[in-house]
Amino acid sequence: MSDLLDEVLAAYGGRKAWENANQISARQFFGGALWAMKGHPGALDDVQVTVDLHREHTRQEPFFTEGHHTEFTPGRIAVEDENRAVIDELLNPRASFAGHEFTTAWNRLQLAYFSGYAMWTYVTEPISLTFPGVQAEEIGDWTEEGRTYRRLLITYPDSIETHSTQQTLYIGEDGLIHRRDYTVDIAGNTPAAEYTSDFVQVSGLTLPTTRMIYPHDENGVRLPEPLVVSIRLENITVS
Repeated sequence: MSDLLDEVLAAYGGRKAWENANQISARQFFGGALWAMKGHPGALDDVQVTVDLHREHTRQEPFFTEGHHTEFTPGRIAVEDENRAVIDELLNPRASFAGHEFTTAWNRLQLAYFSGYAMWTYVTEPISLTFPGVQAEEIGDWTEEGRTYRRLLITYPDSIETHSTQQTLYIGEDGLIHRRDYTVDIAGNTPAAEYTSDFVQVSGLTLPTTRMIYPHDENGVRLPEPLVVSIRLENITVS
């Protein structure tokens, strides 16, 4: 494991604290241009999100209808009612995005799939970076707005569903991840730069409560608009 990843784990509360926790839940607020572009303005804004820390699983509720929630796991997205009866289901959901571009609309299950893997990727870092098959390699530094960041190139195995196989993390002097670069494979390989801020401590874990996602150019320079996605978390609990 990378020495820099060790520093990141320590800054977020330590590996042991993350390994001893099971789930993180929060009230989730979504904004940005993406949701209307995909045909679902306001969708999944002000819902409860729960991610598991030892397996790839996300639940978001309510999902359009009171009493309905999403169930995301690798290879499956489903909508269930409060009795866990399946309302709708899609197996191998990633295949359904074949030929999609950035502006291609999504159906509701595709929306749930994207949000499920994205929120799991975000909320479980950095412990998910220690999962079997995940590789972390320190690469060259990056300077932005007068601050220099060390960078980790993360390579995910096929067993983890996320934006793209390779993603780059930008780590500040505080050991925290302040930026993540990736391409959204299911939306025409669109490049994205995600900025994290407003860190809080909850039950010994350090967590960002704000994420702002923008496009970037071929040189990695963030474009000021559009704001593609904004994410704000409130009432975070760790169990």
